[in-house]
Amino acid sequence: MGVEVRQRKFDSASNSSTDGQDNVVELKKEVGILGGISLVVGTMIGSGIFMSPASILVYANSVGASLCIWAGCGVLATFGAMSYIELGLMIKKSGAEYQYLKAAYGDVAAYLLAWTSIIVTKPSSFAIIAVGFAQYVTTPFYPGCLPPATVQKCAAAFCILLITLINCFSVKLSNFVQIFFTAAKLLIIAAIIVGGFVMLGQGHTENLTNAFEGSATSFSAIAVAFYSGLWSYDGWNQLNFVTEELDNPVRNFPLTIMIGIPMVTVFYILVNIAYFTVMTPSEIIASSAVAITFGDRVFGPASFIVPVAVACSTFGAANGSAFTASRLTYAAGRNGHMLKLFSFISVERLTPSPALIFNSFIALLMIIPDASNFSTLVDYFTFASWIFYGATFLSVLVLRYRRPDWERPYRVSVFLPIPAICFIASLYLIVAPIIESPQLAYLYAAIFIVAGLIFYFPLIYFKKGPLTSFLQELLEVVPPPAEEY
Repeated sequence: MGVEVRQRKFDSASNSSTDGQDNVVELKKEVGILGGISLVVGTMIGSGIFMSPASILVYANSVGASLCIWAGCGVLATFGAMSYIELGLMIKKSGAEYQYLKAAYGDVAAYLLAWTSIIVTKPSSFAIIAVGFAQYVTTPFYPGCLPPATVQKCAAAFCILLITLINCFSVKLSNFVQIFFTAAKLLIIAAIIVGGFVMLGQGHTENLTNAFEGSATSFSAIAVAFYSGLWSYDGWNQLNFVTEELDNPVRNFPLTIMIGIPMVTVFYILVNIAYFTVMTPSEIIASSAVAITFGDRVFGPASFIVPVAVACSTFGAANGSAFTASRLTYAAGRNGHMLKLFSFISVERLTPSPALIFNSFIALLMIIPDASNFSTLVDYFTFASWIFYGATFLSVLVLRYRRPDWERPYRVSVFLPIPAICFIASLYLIVAPIIESPQLAYLYAAIFIVAGLIFYFPLIYFKKGPLTSFLQELLEVVPPPAEEY
């Protein structure tokens, strides 16, 4: 998955090339089917499957309902990705929603997406996964009780800072870390599933009988349960961020989606069934680290591998989150929708260090307050994300009406109105939780989005001032070629 940056010799005084050539940033088409599946699966499987079962059970109120919600989240993620296939093959530019909202609604909508993603959703995603990493790293040191909040926050901060350092140091190192930790997460998923089947074979089915007894019937409560489930599926749209890097996208884009997301859905359902073979719903709800409790009861002396493997999984997902966030921040700065400084590249390392540092700074702020527990961060992330997901689903229909002449190698189903279904589901996920359980997190997310309009013109027309020059020298970074803007 390549961004190839070729650096020419620069004149130290003028910061221009001595041979008349500028830096060239090229996206290479080197992501095939296997690479695409690895990207989707590796990004989706993070901390959610190891932490979200408790959040879902609280609102689903039964084993059967929670499993249905996990399956429903998989179906919705698949439908959403199918809508994104049409958009991605019609607008063959990396950037996902950023590009599609710009085409359908104009620059302001694209800017608000960039603003919200860079200030809210991407850093909160990074922070959420770092909190998950911290829980699994610290829990073994506090048997029988929850780790102190300060200890967890310090561990989460360490995760954020280390990943930022890795990504600032080298793209190759970041890619190696991603591959290594993706392998670790697949191993622990397989181990949990096999352990669950062994327990089923031994007759541990008591929690799976009368599975739907006491199921929640409130539409708003179900929507809140979907929030946590959809967090575990977040990453279904990651392929759209690298559209320009896909090899044979017309063939590989649909195949990758239709293989990767159903695969993750099956994994998630099987892992949840495994949990229920050894833990009651109340025990799952009470556990802050479900996978560790499962490992203690199933793997015995070898249970120490579970927190290690899950920490590896969350660390790898956090690494991917940081990488994606920096790419979006870099692109927004390059296109004039964020500070130009965010598009600058390290002279020595050829990495977007200003974008990485800014993203990690916001993520660190999100783990400081007492409200920075897992469920609160999920509320921040999911509420804001689904506002723009809904607008993007609607853009499929808008562009069919406004741009019927644009080539569409893939058209999402007309007989089953998938974009409309996804748009309605988005509205439901935005409104229902507010009715069920009003929280300041929803208000904060809405304020962040609207506040973007205040900064729109200063950020769009702000070019290069004394602060930018100072930070450029401090960080030893240079802008991409002028023609890229």
